[in-house]
Parts: sequence; C-alpha cells; structure tokens
Amino acid sequence: MSSTLPDSIVKRAPLWLLVMITLSGTLAMHMFVPALPDAARSLHVSSAAVQATIGIYILGLAFGQLFYGPLSDALGRRPMLMVGLSLYFGAGIVAALAPNVETLVLARLFQALGGCAGLALGRAMVRDTTTADQAVRALALLNLIMMVGPGLAPLIGSTMVEIGGWRMVFVFLSILGAITLFLTWRLVPETGTPTGVVSVSALVNDYSALLRSPKYLGYAFGGACATTSIYAFIAAAPFVITEQLDHPVRDVGISLGIIMIGMGIGNAITRRMVLTVPVEKLLVIGNGISIVSAALFLILELLGWLTLPSVVVLMLFFAVGSGTASPAALSKTLMVDAHHVGSAAGLYGFSQMALGALFTLMVGWGSNPALSASIVLIGAAIAGQAGVQFAIHRERKEAQYPGKGDGI
Repeated sequence: MSSTLPDSIVKRAPLWLLVMITLSGTLAMHMFVPALPDAARSLHVSSAAVQATIGIYILGLAFGQLFYGPLSDALGRRPMLMVGLSLYFGAGIVAALAPNVETLVLARLFQALGGCAGLALGRAMVRDTTTADQAVRALALLNLIMMVGPGLAPLIGSTMVEIGGWRMVFVFLSILGAITLFLTWRLVPETGTPTGVVSVSALVNDYSALLRSPKYLGYAFGGACATTSIYAFIAAAPFVITEQLDHPVRDVGISLGIIMIGMGIGNAITRRMVLTVPVEKLLVIGNGISIVSAALFLILELLGWLTLPSVVVLMLFFAVGSGTASPAALSKTLMVDAHHVGSAAGLYGFSQMALGALFTLMVGWGSNPALSASIVLIGAAIAGQAGVQFAIHRERKEAQYPGKGDGI
C-alpha cells in the first residue's frame, strides 16, 4: 500500500465527529442497565422482562454491522450512515415513549440497528482516507471510544435516572442522536467509491471472500478477543467487588473508571509507537500483557489472596494490553483487501459484539464470579494470541510465495 495519499482525492470526515458517531452506539449499549429496576416498576413487569432490552441491543449491534458494511461499499458510506443515525434517533424517541415492555424491546432492537452504523462505517471512513500508519493511529482512538463507552455508560445512565427516571435515558440518547445526525449531514463527505451494485449475491460474495481468507479470520478473531474479553470483567465486577470483596457499590464505578484508563494508555502507546514499531509486534506484545495479567488474576483467586487493589492493578494492565493490541488488529483486518473495506469492517464488528456477548454470558455460568471472570479472560487472551500468530504466519508465507495468498 502506498505510504501517502494524494491530497486531491482525500475527503476526510472530522475525526472528532467519527468519535461522536462511534460513542453514540456504544453508550446506548449499557446506559440503560442502571434504569432496569425503575423501568420494571414503571411498566409493571419483572426485571427479567426488561433485561431483554440489553441482550436484544447486543444482538442488534452484532447483526446490523453485517449489512452496513457491504451496503456502504455499494451505495456509499455517507447515505448509509445517515440512514443508521436517523434510525437510532427515531428508535430512541419511541423507547422514551414506550407504553409497554414489548414496545421498549422492539425500540431497542431498532436503536441498535441504527447505532451500529457508526461502529462499522466510522472505521471504514478512517481506512478510506488514511495511509496504513495513519489508519492505526486513528483507529486506536475510535477503538478507545468503543471500549470506554461501556465503562462510562452506567455512570451516565445512573445520573439520568436520578434526574428523570428511566425514560430520561432515552431522551438523552435521542438528543445525542439528533446532534450527531445534524453534524453528519453538514460535515461528513462521501469517502468511498460506491460500486452501485446491490444484490444478495454481491453481499454473499463479499463475505465469502473474507471468510475464505485465513489471514483475515486470524486477525479478526484475535482482535475481537483482545477488544471484548474485558466485557467479562465488566459484567462480573459488581459481584466481585461488592459480594466477594465486600466493598460498597460506589467502588465499582471508581474501579471500572481506573481500569478504563488502562485502555486509553494502551491506545496511546499504539498511536505513538506504530510509526517505529511494526504493527504485528504491537499485537503480540499487547496480547502478551493481557495473558500475564489474566494469569496472575487467576492465581491470586485460586490462592484466596485477591483484594480490590490487586484486582484494579491487574485489570488495569490487562486493559493496557488490550488497548495496545486491538487497534492494531483492527487496522490489519481492514487492510486485507481494499475492495472489501466496508464488508471487512462490518464482519469485524459482528465478531466483536458476538464474542463480547459470549464472554459476558460465560462469566455467569459459575458460582464464583471472580474465578469465572479470570478463566474467561485468560482463555480469551490466549485464543486471541493464537489467532494473531496464525494470521502473522499466513502473511509472512504470502510474502515468501506471492500468488499463493488468500485468494481474495
């Protein structure tokens, strides 16, 4: 790939606006969690009934990205982004006015189907308009926002509930969606080169090409594990900190906030070092840090020596490793083939959300949240390292034997 892009063909979307677009989708993922009890009381249903709004949102984020990617390759990034943000805004209003839980669940599904447009297309837009090294640095920032969102969302959601109840959460999200939609309409240009071909066969062909690429699958799987494995700890943190370690609820928010700083440190490391250190090396080192941190977490839990400071320190380093590795993996997945950037971003986003949902589910299988979380974390980190090493091996083999690559 060329190291520079001619200024005449570069049409950049403001990075700060792409950050807003990405943040909209990730904030809504967990912002409603603190409002679940209030919504259950207001709608006269059980907590389990309103908890479906969380699972349906994750599913919407996962599957929606499968369609935005290839459709943006065919119709353009800008129009598909406008469609997604409009859907996000409208669904938020419906959710705020929902008279029953059935309407609320359906609104959440469409809110996710709209919000995931920013996750998939924001990355594709960065890749459209930057060189390889520039892309890694910009994607590191977008990846940070995607991970910080779940950490900040419960705090913002709690504040909204205190101000005006559970419906205020969706009022806030709708206002955010409206602002983002307006700014996108005014400031975001078309960054891709639409093919104009929309068909089921084209969509199938795009994804078939990527799924036939061992290199893409390795980077996508490894990057998804590196990015979303920490969801397992986020889901377990309230139980580990308040029940197992006997600390007050306020320590949950403080601890998660400190841990998310690690994600920012990792992303900053990648943004700074990618100019001098190979992306593949950053991937391996970052995942290695996560493996060591998760292993120490597991050992301390098995020995009965786990304390809140040790949890925070170890998960802080796990987040540093994840923050270092995940943007590098993301950039590698988007560089596999220039003709399938949108599809590659969509499939990668699907992989992240699907694995994130799986890790969150797995952490609830055991009776010991700390033990379950540590096992999921180390398993995901090792699996991610295996995927990355496999992809690196394939890439080196292709370099040695040109013409015998992935066949995309």
